[in-house]
Amino acid sequence: MTAAWAAVGVVGAVTVAIKSAGTMLLRGGELPPRAATMIELLAPVMLAALVVTNAFGGDHRLLLDPRAAGLAAATLPIALRAPILVTVVVAAAAAALVRALA
Repeated sequence: MTAAWAAVGVVGAVTVAIKSAGTMLLRGGELPPRAATMIELLAPVMLAALVVTNAFGGDHRLLLDPRAAGLAAATLPIALRAPILVTVVVAAAAAALVRALA
């Protein structure tokens, strides 16, 4: 298991623990709206940070390779609200095309 996947697992577990702890501490009450919003955004923000780090990071320097092209190509289906499968196929095809041309 890579460090990135370990981090994804830890973030998921911490998110569940935070959500559970809030409910238990408030004894069935509601979280303040600001706290609820922050907790809801925790997992997507951490996942986005992992994606960007894995797509552009490399030995303490910016690395542009086919993964970056795939990530850039994925922005179009995301903007058009296409299904996730379409987004993954577009990103993979763009990365494969860049690898084939390189």
